Amino acid sequence: MVEQDTRLRILAAAKGALLNAGYAKLSTRGIAEAAGVPLSQIHYHFGSKQNLMLAVLDTENRLRLARQAAMYEADLPLWKQWLQACDFFDDDLESGYVRVLLEMTAAGWSDREIAAAVSAEVRGWFDLLAEVMQRAAQRFGSLSPFTPAELAALAGLPFIGAEALILLGLDDSQVAARSALRKVGELLRVLEEPAKPRRRR
Repeated sequence: MVEQDTRLRILAAAKGALLNAGYAKLSTRGIAEAAGVPLSQIHYHFGSKQNLMLAVLDTENRLRLARQAAMYEADLPLWKQWLQACDFFDDDLESGYVRVLLEMTAAGWSDREIAAAVSAEVRGWFDLLAEVMQRAAQRFGSLSPFTPAELAALAGLPFIGAEALILLGLDDSQVAARSALRKVGELLRVLEEPAKPRRRR
């Protein structure tokens, strides 16, 4: 139990340090001081800064992927699920999860080991979306010309692009990312809900 508490303290301190300084400037000594543990505990539990930060990402990612999977399992129309995903998107930006994901993504551009680990985390999201699209195909019929995997890409990539732009400081007054994502939900609502017949005068 003590070891688990120490591990959780280190993970929390590492996330806080990354949000403050970014991956490139992280210091395991500073993380150990923030967690209130000897530096040796970071090496004991994680082995290296790289492994520690990948563990932070994995912990954050698992929680959010489970939340997303539960939402998609709920008996809700697709448009409501999309709007809920937009709410989660806002929460994930606020919590710092998106910053962790994109910092580690950037680190992976020059490190194949990090790239492989981050890719595995990201693939989980697209695999989940492909399952959602497969169920949608069973519900609505053919989604031709798109495959479920292609629709998963079309659904997920706008969120990743919006995350990157928002972290750069481009708000909706400059690039209307958040509002555009929400309006996709409105479009899905039109497609899912048949138009009400007009009353005859």
